[in-house]
Parts: sequence; structure tokens; C-alpha cells
Amino acid sequence: MMRHVLVAVIVVLFGLIFARMVGGYVELDALRPLALDYVTRAPVELGTPNIITGILITYRGFDTLGEVAVLFMVAASVGLLLKKDDGKASIAKVSSDKAAGEKTPAAKPVLARTEAARAAAARAAAAKANASARAATAGTVAVKTARAAEPAEDDEAPQREPSEIVRTGTEVLLPLIFTFGAYVIVNGHLSAGGGFQGGAIVASGVMLMLLARPGATLNVALLSIVESFAGVFYVGLGILGLVLAGGFLDPRFLPKGEFGAFISAGAIPLISALLGIKVGAELSVIIDRFRS
Repeated sequence: MMRHVLVAVIVVLFGLIFARMVGGYVELDALRPLALDYVTRAPVELGTPNIITGILITYRGFDTLGEVAVLFMVAASVGLLLKKDDGKASIAKVSSDKAAGEKTPAAKPVLARTEAARAAAARAAAAKANASARAATAGTVAVKTARAAEPAEDDEAPQREPSEIVRTGTEVLLPLIFTFGAYVIVNGHLSAGGGFQGGAIVASGVMLMLLARPGATLNVALLSIVESFAGVFYVGLGILGLVLAGGFLDPRFLPKGEFGAFISAGAIPLISALLGIKVGAELSVIIDRFRS
């Protein structure tokens, strides 16, 4: 009873807090000084209509580099934790083989001193051999019966095929998802989007493909190489901005072009494309590791 009363009191308190927040909300008539500075400077200095992308890639370039590094560490940690550990199984197999191969010290035969003792020993040995043979035969039959009765192992069990709706939906939606992801990546300097958003969209398409095709495998080694090269080129562009322009990831070392055109905003589209490739590859590897 007291527990229900306590939960009710907590819910009422949260309701009062949210009601006060909603009731006290007042829409700003003007931008704050920091937002006004970004809104004023970004179109003039960077030549990009999408101010958010300009801020994330240029003014917050080091923060974006840190976010990409964190995502890389997450992908590496997940791959390490979910990697199949075949070493222990191999060690156990080798140990069992060695244990089976060891020879037990043979018992010293006791020599019978008389003919009667030798005959008794021979009869005892024959009886023991017959008993061992019967036990081995019974054990073999029991093992065969148990194996026949056991269900198939998970590894040998056939995988359940996806439904026709999933397969058909994948065939229709997968090209659209990849196309939309590429569009979001390359148009991040013109409209809402960018490398992170487009990379996440591409990774969602990869997840849909793996759901529709359980037997399909991703070339994780190739994705790792692509992701590594994208990261190297991303840092290289940042260094070029540091040397040829005003700072790290400053895109003005390339011409700004015409405002609002597809090829414009300096190096921002190129940086956004590298971010999209890197994020999409890393998230795809994480999805594949969780699947396996």
C-alpha cells in the first residue's frame, strides 16, 4: 500500500514540474547573442545555407573529431567483446586429447604358481573380457539412442526464413534507403542532414538487408579499411585547414563557390561525405557483430 502511495506522489510531483515548465515557456522574440553571432557569421564566412552543418564541421571541428573517435572506440569494443572465442575450445580439445593419450601404468601380472591358479586366472580373464564387451555394446546402443533422441543443435538447425513481406519490402525499400542516405550526406551543406545523419540512414539499410537475408555476410575487413581511410582523410582535411586556412577543419582552403549551389561551401561537402562513410561503416560493423 505504501509503495503505491509513494509512486503516486512521485508521479504527481513530476506532473507539477512539467506543468510549470510548460506554463512558464515563453518563445524568444530574438536570438541569443551566441546564436546571433553564428547565424550572422556562418553564411558569410563559410558560404553554407545550413548553419548547423557549418557549426558542427568547422566551429566545433575538434568536438566532431572527438565524437567520431568515440564512435570508433565503441565499434572496436563491441567487436572485441562479441568476437567468438575459439581459443578456449582449442585449448580444451588439446587437453582432452593429451589426457586420452596418456597411458596408465600397466598392472604387474601376478604369476600363478600352480596349474589350478593359472586356469582360474584364465577363466577370470575370459569372464572379465565378456563382461567388458557386453558393457561396451550396451553403451554404444545407449549413445546411439540418446543421439537419435537429442534435438538438433542450434548451429545445425536450419535458419528461419524471413517472411515474404520482409523480403518484398527489402527489395523495394533498400535502394530507396541507400539513395536517401547518400542524398542526406552530400546535401548536408544545403539542407537538413549531414554525415552523421546520412551514415545512420545507410546503416539502417544494412540492418534491413541482414534481417531479410540471414545468411548474408558483411565484409567486415573491407568495411574496416574503408572506415580507416575515411578517418585518415578526415584528419588530413583538418590539417589542411589548419595550414592553408584559419584553423583545424576550416573549409575555406577550397573556393566557397556560389551560395546555395551544389558545389559550394568550400570543403564542407567533402568533409561531410567522409563523415558519412566513416559513420555508416562503423555502425554497419556494430550491427554485424551484434547479429553474430
